[in-house]
Amino acid sequence: MTEENKVQWVYSSKNNRELVERYDQWARDYDADLADDFDYRAPQMAAEIFTRYVPRNARVLDAGAGTGLVGEILAGMGYSTLVAMDMSSGMLEEARKKSVYTELHRMVMGEPLDFPTASFDAVICVGTLTVAHAPASSLDELVRITRPGGYIAYTLRPDIYENNGFKEKQSELESAGKWKLVEATEPLQTLPRGEPDVLMQVWVYRV
Repeated sequence: MTEENKVQWVYSSKNNRELVERYDQWARDYDADLADDFDYRAPQMAAEIFTRYVPRNARVLDAGAGTGLVGEILAGMGYSTLVAMDMSSGMLEEARKKSVYTELHRMVMGEPLDFPTASFDAVICVGTLTVAHAPASSLDELVRITRPGGYIAYTLRPDIYENNGFKEKQSELESAGKWKLVEATEPLQTLPRGEPDVLMQVWVYRV
């Protein structure tokens, strides 16, 4: 199976169980496939924007951490208290090998998260709010577990924003006074080699 087909194979998962199984199978080759075949840039782009708002001593949740691509970049930028959360134990095992996380947890975005309220200074979420992955309702829990004054940064494709309930959910949370938008980038090319037409924005909210 080509790497382009692996991405579509994951996106075509019918439910979370199938999604987990496919990520578990792909975990070992995931980093190399994304780097070699797609020149995947979203983790670097999101991390650079994240550093504008979040101090290096923050306790940060990497939500949908996967193999730890974002955590590795943030650790290199000086963040030392990074917590990984993902639904795939295979992906988390690859993340563990990077030795950048203080904790690793298997949890599912869109379900209640087993973290206390206001237990993180910031959350970063890259590539997880996408086709057949975490729903817009995931944002409620990310807000709950982030302390007041903390930040939530995430990537989101413009089509997913418009069509999958994120536009409404983001507005609902803002109207309710739960968070305030501080930055939304222009759509960025994050898979220039394999999927040049796939664009993502980085959104940053202050809780």
